[in-house]
Amino acid sequence: MKPLDGVTILDLSRVLACPFASMILAELGATVIKVEQPGAGDETRSFEPRVQGPGGSESAYYLAFNRSKQSITVNFRHPEGQALIRRLAAQADVVVENFPVGTLQKYGLDREHIAPDNPGLIYCSCTGFGQTGPYAPRKGYDTVFQAMGGIMSLTGERGGGPVKPGLPVADLTSGLWVAIGILATLLGRERGGPGCHVDFSMLDGQVGLLSLAAARFFALGEVPARMGTEHPGRVPSAAFECRDGKWVQITGSDQHWKPLCELLGLVAWRDDPELARNANRVARREEVMAGLAEAIRKIDRDALCARCDAAGVPAGPILSVDEIFANEHVRARGMVAGYEHPQLGRFGAVPVPFKFDGYEHPETGRPPLLGEHTDHVLRQRLGLDDCDIAALREQGAI
Repeated sequence: MKPLDGVTILDLSRVLACPFASMILAELGATVIKVEQPGAGDETRSFEPRVQGPGGSESAYYLAFNRSKQSITVNFRHPEGQALIRRLAAQADVVVENFPVGTLQKYGLDREHIAPDNPGLIYCSCTGFGQTGPYAPRKGYDTVFQAMGGIMSLTGERGGGPVKPGLPVADLTSGLWVAIGILATLLGRERGGPGCHVDFSMLDGQVGLLSLAAARFFALGEVPARMGTEHPGRVPSAAFECRDGKWVQITGSDQHWKPLCELLGLVAWRDDPELARNANRVARREEVMAGLAEAIRKIDRDALCARCDAAGVPAGPILSVDEIFANEHVRARGMVAGYEHPQLGRFGAVPVPFKFDGYEHPETGRPPLLGEHTDHVLRQRLGLDDCDIAALREQGAI
């Protein structure tokens, strides 16, 4: 048994944030019915990079966020297609969508049109700026929300311009927020609560991550400056280049300072009572960081990491993607997985990172082909027969 066995999610979303959320829930056991437009499907089916296999090609972008789902193709603009969605929603536990505000209302697929047939329905809307507020009609992408939500202002080297992280952080964290919202409301309903509308704004999600930056602002009135890999309130906590050109991240507290100095041969600093306190190291940041950098440049990365491990100093190599997927611990934890795809053959995947004792582990399933489950879902859930389905296809509703 999986934790979400028996939960049905009708997924009207596309691109990244909500598909990521529904994929997590699918691999935790929910039945996720992904509704795509006939012919084209989710926009990401056409995104680069393409993967070519013996039976055809697929978008690696689509594959990354749509595992373990069923795909049906329904035309939202056709009255019969809209009726199908409403009938499926009447049987679902959750509907999730990420269309611009007001879009689905035009098709009678917003919560107000759907909920009367399913009072316990959890209807989750993920938009850029939310259902209310002066920015509600605006559109945006991941980098826009990174910019407006603060993470870009905090990211970059000292004295340099803002930098976006190497992953679509706003999209990915929004997917996690959406999954949390859905799980919370499912639990509330299980305990006797009502169905509800979850209004999630991707900008809200980024502001909600400000955490320590917000704490410093509320406490000190401080607008944090960009500091590269350094921590504003802790020294050392930064990336250092090693002799072999590779990099290591070292982050230590007061109890780690003497062992770090010992393994780096910084005897005078080891015995300096003033530097034993973090507040003084922060005050002497430039001096301390320069001395650490000079000492670390004399040691190869892996040798330094081994010394830090032996001394109990928190440190880790800054690994590239190929190094991560070859790493012995990552592989031992099962974080390199894959599935058999009918067109591509064996394809790799990063699994949902939970291990359960008491439930089945999440399964790394394959993504669906476009419309692969249309006939099955319409027969099984709506009781349609071959003639009904053929008529809908002839009309352009599916």
